[in-house]
Amino acid sequence: MNNYSHLNVEKRGHTVVVTIDNPPANTWNRDSLSALKRLVADLNADRDIYALVITGQGEKFFSAGADLNLFADGDKKVATEMTMLFGEAFEALSAFRGVSIAAVNGYAMGGGLECALACDIRIAEEQAQMALPEAGVGLLPCAGGTQNLPWQVGEGWAKRMILCGERIDARTAERIGLVEEVVAKGQALDAALTLAAKVDRQSPSSVAVCKQLVQRARLQPPAHNLIHEREGFIKLFDTQDQGEGTRAFLEKRAPQWKNA
Repeated sequence: MNNYSHLNVEKRGHTVVVTIDNPPANTWNRDSLSALKRLVADLNADRDIYALVITGQGEKFFSAGADLNLFADGDKKVATEMTMLFGEAFEALSAFRGVSIAAVNGYAMGGGLECALACDIRIAEEQAQMALPEAGVGLLPCAGGTQNLPWQVGEGWAKRMILCGERIDARTAERIGLVEEVVAKGQALDAALTLAAKVDRQSPSSVAVCKQLVQRARLQPPAHNLIHEREGFIKLFDTQDQGEGTRAFLEKRAPQWKNA
């Protein structure tokens, strides 16, 4: 695939594996954030891609977030640039039309955890640690953390992590709903790929619409969204996948999706 700075990209069937590769702590910078935004746009245009799995290079870090050296001199111009890059990259990841899965293979700190929060599903290895420690250095989570974390874990735990700087382990993250599964060390990527394989069996056209509807629930009450649910159902009858899925079920065979 194309070259994406500090991101190793590998296509495996209908899934793309993205590995954050910026040692020693897989931090995000201008180039990698711009690359992530461009990568998601490219994947959205590739109808053969149904899922995205993102993980970190090595055994210690998923991602430690931003390099604090960027903010050491208090330059507001740099701060403005970086917060926009972080926001655009992770909002693009959140809006990916397929299913995104974070395979958290180590420390996910600050912008690293915000990257995982931008994904649809999170799988963490048992040694993983997660935190949003920005307030401890005079900053705040500016890439969705203050909004996405309370949606996942509730206001109380979000305040513990953001306001008190509390770091949590993988089992606590699973208990409070921050991650959906905990696996043994070294197994997050395999577990994420196993889950992505299940996505292959779903109609990609249906998945895209279902994801949009689920995410609408963050913004609007069910009474507002129920009409969109029904409208989405009817619009699927304009897709090839709807007819193929129904015929395949009746003919007792695996469907051949076209993502169209």
